[in-house]
Amino acid sequence: MGFYILRRIVATIPVMMIVAFFVFGLLYLAPGDPAEIIAGDHATPEQIEAVRQSLGLNEPFLVRFFEWLLDIVRGDLGNSVFSGKPVTELILQRLEPTLSLMVLTLIFAVSTAIPLGVIAANYAGSWVDRTIMAVAVLGFSVPVFATGYAMAFVFSIELKWLPIQGYADLSKGVGLWLSHLVLPAVSLGSVYMALIARITRASMLEVLHQDYIRTARAKGQSQARILFLHALKNASISIMTVVGLGIALMIGGAVVTESVFAIPGIGRLTIDAILQRDYPLIQGVVLFFSFIYVLVNLLVDISYTVIDPRIRY
Repeated sequence: MGFYILRRIVATIPVMMIVAFFVFGLLYLAPGDPAEIIAGDHATPEQIEAVRQSLGLNEPFLVRFFEWLLDIVRGDLGNSVFSGKPVTELILQRLEPTLSLMVLTLIFAVSTAIPLGVIAANYAGSWVDRTIMAVAVLGFSVPVFATGYAMAFVFSIELKWLPIQGYADLSKGVGLWLSHLVLPAVSLGSVYMALIARITRASMLEVLHQDYIRTARAKGQSQARILFLHALKNASISIMTVVGLGIALMIGGAVVTESVFAIPGIGRLTIDAILQRDYPLIQGVVLFFSFIYVLVNLLVDISYTVIDPRIRY
């Protein structure tokens, strides 16, 4: 098992190298002169040259890339062009709201979707199955921002149960922290939940037709034990795979959700950086999200060995 985990960790290194190469290339792929774009329409030639020097645009691409890569290894993602602050510091300042939103979204989506998928598979073809799948299709089809605005209107404006926007630090109390994240987490989790529920149902239907399930029924085991102990465990590989792949959906959705609910997280930071054309900050944020995605998929790969020990070999 240890060798398998080590092999998976080593395999992520070239992936991150390729990601870093393309992220760094964003600065050079942008149309026009990046220095002129960053400096603004009314910048003097001296100001443009100063920006070019600060970004290292006068150096060859590969030379600048490897210098930037060495800085990343040391934890230096450069400085924001507009604020002058280190990109690492800006990301860390916005980290708590985004991680809080993503963790709550993950908990809501997984804890809701898997039971719904199991129930739909158990009652396949019935009105229960059709109702659950209709809700799943609806959740997957409606854009995150539309769900967010609708929920904000109902629960914040009309019913006045929850705050309409903003974020409260966890240090101010769990209740206040949670009240600001319920609507964003449910809005973002609706898409993620629908995806997991549909895959859970499909995986369970395949497993429920296996011989060992019929044997368990013949032994007189309860339907709940068969579903959640025998069938769900053997369907978990497909479910864990879609959980990992769905992180990409959640990262993209977090940017939109934070804008809808005015959450000062990394998603909002990304939008601000794009609007300001702050290339070093854009590079740092994209690289950070890419690292999170690769890390989550690494954890999913490792979880396979717990679910099915044969994968270790």
